Amino acid sequence: MILKFLRLVRILRVLVKYGLDEIAISGFDKPGISRLLDLAFFWRDLSTPRGVRLRLALEELGPIFVKLGQVLSTRSDLVPPDIIYELSKLQDRVPPFDSDLAIAQIERSLGAHPDQLFARFERIPVASASIAQVHFAALPDGTQVAVKVLRPGMKKLIDEDVALMHMAANFINRVWEDSKRLKMKEVVHEFDKYLHDELDLMREAANAAQLRRNFADSKMLMVPEMYWDYCSSSVITMERMHGIPVSQTDRLLEAGVDLKKLSSDGVEIFFTQVFRDGFFHADMHPGNILVSIDPASFGRYIALDFGIVGTLNDYDKDYLSQNFLAFFRRDYKRVAEAHIESGWAPKETRVDELEAAVRACCEPIFDRPLKDISFGQILLRLFQTSRRFNVEVQPQLVLLQKTLLNIEGLGRALDPDLDLWKTAKPYLERWMAEQVGWRGLLERFKAEAPRYSHIIPQLPRLTHQALTAIADRDTSSHELLRELAEEQRRTNRLLSFLVFFVGAFVVGVVGFQAWMRYHGGA
Repeated sequence: MILKFLRLVRILRVLVKYGLDEIAISGFDKPGISRLLDLAFFWRDLSTPRGVRLRLALEELGPIFVKLGQVLSTRSDLVPPDIIYELSKLQDRVPPFDSDLAIAQIERSLGAHPDQLFARFERIPVASASIAQVHFAALPDGTQVAVKVLRPGMKKLIDEDVALMHMAANFINRVWEDSKRLKMKEVVHEFDKYLHDELDLMREAANAAQLRRNFADSKMLMVPEMYWDYCSSSVITMERMHGIPVSQTDRLLEAGVDLKKLSSDGVEIFFTQVFRDGFFHADMHPGNILVSIDPASFGRYIALDFGIVGTLNDYDKDYLSQNFLAFFRRDYKRVAEAHIESGWAPKETRVDELEAAVRACCEPIFDRPLKDISFGQILLRLFQTSRRFNVEVQPQLVLLQKTLLNIEGLGRALDPDLDLWKTAKPYLERWMAEQVGWRGLLERFKAEAPRYSHIIPQLPRLTHQALTAIADRDTSSHELLRELAEEQRRTNRLLSFLVFFVGAFVVGVVGFQAWMRYHGGA
């Protein structure tokens, strides 16, 4: 309790030092409060812009608050544009911890000293972030690997700081009327969950394995292999990847990489992860992306750091795909209808009014290159519109928004003339055709076939048992028995027809595909 109190005192001291109390009361200031604060803290200098002061304060408070700032940089509904701009500059610039601590962590986790586990282990780390740091090594067979080691004491620090954030969110919920719509408690809960997920490096390794499997045949993205015999919850060992950081465009150009193709590939990779897989890398800042210049994989992206991934269910994917396509087609009425149908906007919302508001936000950005568009400004206007129509912000989409802004920044650096809409539209249209067309129907039949093969043969018996149980409740009613028996016969005939129809359909489609392959090959 004493340590928690001291941490709270330190946080308050930093907030006062950088004048963040002034930012906090700016939305509901009462006459005289600002003057009173200026008199009380006369010694501080507040001439620096507020966004810069907030960024410096978060950096001084440590890695957990840096990550909070990174999350807030995606929340244009909560944060003004000048602060969004500064928070987007936050990165995990954390000094490495002592290599002896890293070696001790490896020994505890893997049961042996690194000199016994590896043919070579480099004591000096090559990268250091808020959660872990990375050392290069070589396996006994000579395979080049990267060993990621969890920073000691992180769980305790995260638990203490996140507990204070929960307290702050509860307080804001009580004093700010708009907080319920913005779901600040849920946002902190999401932040808490993802931070604790990052503490389990085995989860990160599993995320990497899933993403690698999803893109096993890709010519655009590479994901390092995990070596499971050298992995634990606090140490993971992965394939060492070689490439140029995507932010170093001069080196990429010198190596002959086509930046325009690279930028369009990035858009397709993003939409493939979101709409095909519902599983996407949610921390795609330039520090986590390399570009291969090896002849065998030249020009492919290399993804690193899989501690934060986003997932979407089928409902989210369907909703988002409809909205994206409607945006690309400038069908603002469909956007408004989708918001109301999903329950994100109140059911009494007038479609024409919401349609007009969305049109005013989005129409100015079409037919313009990415260099002339600010997604930050667009998102801000959309969230202002959402406030007017009481549209609820969905916490599960915060990571998606963050990733989309990462893609925007990446696209600006690689190809300022990239038209994000025109690049993404053909892919989304193809994906929608696969989902709602015959191909999608066949794939769903195939996916459900094992389940149907168990259920369908049992249906007549289960139906008979259910009807017998109902009839037993009133044995004196012979008429009821006759009706139920007849109903069972009709049901059995219907089921037989259904089984025949499904079987004929599947056999016909498979046969047609075989015929096409045969004649196509011929």
